[in-house]
Amino acid sequence: MRIYLLSMGCAKNTADSEHLKAQLESCGHEITDDPKDSECAIINTCGFIQDAVKENIDAIIDLEALKNDGKIKTLIVAGCLVNRYEKELREEFSESVDLFARSEEWGKVIDFLGQPESKNCPPVSPVSNNYWSRYLKISEGCNTLCSYCAIPMIRGRLRSVPMEQILREASIMCSAGARELCLVGQDLTVYGQEFSDGTNLRTLIHELNATVPAGTWLRLLYLHPNRVDEALTNFLMSQDKILHYLDIPIQHSDPEILARMNRPCPEGHMRRIFTYIREIAPLFTLRTTVMTGFPGEDAKSFGRLMDFVSDIEFDRLGAFVYSPEEGTKAASFKGKVSRKAAESRCDRIMELQSEIAQERGELFIGRELDVLVDENEDVVCGRSYRDAPEVDGIVTLTGNVEDLKPGSIVRAKIYDCAENDLFGEVIA
Repeated sequence: MRIYLLSMGCAKNTADSEHLKAQLESCGHEITDDPKDSECAIINTCGFIQDAVKENIDAIIDLEALKNDGKIKTLIVAGCLVNRYEKELREEFSESVDLFARSEEWGKVIDFLGQPESKNCPPVSPVSNNYWSRYLKISEGCNTLCSYCAIPMIRGRLRSVPMEQILREASIMCSAGARELCLVGQDLTVYGQEFSDGTNLRTLIHELNATVPAGTWLRLLYLHPNRVDEALTNFLMSQDKILHYLDIPIQHSDPEILARMNRPCPEGHMRRIFTYIREIAPLFTLRTTVMTGFPGEDAKSFGRLMDFVSDIEFDRLGAFVYSPEEGTKAASFKGKVSRKAAESRCDRIMELQSEIAQERGELFIGRELDVLVDENEDVVCGRSYRDAPEVDGIVTLTGNVEDLKPGSIVRAKIYDCAENDLFGEVIA
């Protein structure tokens, strides 16, 4: 059967879709990039916040229209949206959707579609043509229980992937051409917390660093600031394949707001660790996420956040407006902030970050960087260690670029920058 697989949402969903795709291929099904060329469409949904819910519902409606027009015969809706709103989805799409499956219920999908021909396939298969940059999920669920977050309701509590399975998948990805492995989970720092044998993030990183081929980039995404300290930082910097890049979402810096978020982290701790990282590696890339408009945020607490961002000078920062999610504690909090005020604060944060990003980018002019080539068509571009796929900037390449192949790593001398992006000439 020809199947169109649409993966929505975050990197962790992409990792899930790669497992599903591999299982489908092992059963003899053919995956196609064109829904109109498929017999069956599967959408792996995201239901994290209401904006994502709307986007995913719209995507289901688009596929529903193709089925009503006879372009596809079977429609399957799977993933987080089903975990969170299965009852409502069944009421709305009962006539058009043939199967609803929760996250990781891939066996249910396989059983429904049948197994026309069993093949010996790897357990993960890339869902995009970008086979050189892959997401390696090391855990699922979360025990932190931030007051605004619906993830524990959707995905459950922490479940770490056994280290042997992670190492096997990493080896398979590298054998298939991966040059960059991005480790993902709700919070990497708690990996192995439920294991009794002492396995933890450091154990895993040490083994991965020794297992993957020389020249492989290992990128860490999503670390809770509470559990990042000098010892962990020193360990990570001692591992030669770990990129000097950490994504540490702080969400806020005001202690009262953080306490209401159930993320109590002393501002002094965050200042100390970020300052320490920059002292021992001035060009280390720090990425974070902040939230504006959380209940109780006033001009003073927002000003404190602005000051913190200004002082730390994150290389990359994403800001978003608080969304009251059904079933979370924060949805019932008093002190609500108007949408207009929250959006205004978000804009102000991003305006400040734009200036900071430009200044940080200028530090690289005249320096040489390794660049992982992503595209060689009208424009030749790629990413350096500073750039996680899909969320950060790019490096536009000039010079001897005609024969550069996507997935190759080249050396470039940076000659200009533009906020989040760099421009470099390939060194012969």
